[in-house]
Amino acid sequence: MALTAGGTLAFYAYTTYMQKFLVNTSGFSRETATRVTAAALFLFMLLQPIAGAISDRVGRKPLMIGFGTAGLILTYPIFKTLEGVRDPFAAFALVFGALVIVTGYTSINAVVKAELFPAHIRALGVALPYALANTIFGGTAEYVALWFKTKGLESGFYWYVTAMIGLSLIVYWRMRDTRQHSLIAED
Repeated sequence: MALTAGGTLAFYAYTTYMQKFLVNTSGFSRETATRVTAAALFLFMLLQPIAGAISDRVGRKPLMIGFGTAGLILTYPIFKTLEGVRDPFAAFALVFGALVIVTGYTSINAVVKAELFPAHIRALGVALPYALANTIFGGTAEYVALWFKTKGLESGFYWYVTAMIGLSLIVYWRMRDTRQHSLIAED
């Protein structure tokens, strides 16, 4: 679950919640926020196979550590900067930058999880913790963000995302690189 928690929370924060954030906090119109997020998500989509190919060359662990490190350092500053951004191109650059960081997780997380387990327990080993982490962290991201906002503590959400990425980063540091130690090879 900790392998998934930070990545899924960051993904939901920068995708599903971002449009509301740009409207409610940055002050963009719904149409502009939709355009900004749609453009960033389109380019984000194109990055996935590129990052996957990079992981085939350098390993899965370095990409995940890159996501964890950059997410730990930059999540708070990205959100804090987005609070005051009024230019849609600047907002796009920040949102896309955040999504580039998350690509280190999203592009390879499924294969990493599959490579962690032998075939006879793969479905349980991958599906249960993934479903729980997505439900608990991803599924509640918008609710938690809006709760912090209504309490006047919006930056608490930025720290929450940062902390969960940090937790996942600890897991990434401690795990073996599944590119070299894949249990799929046993199949």
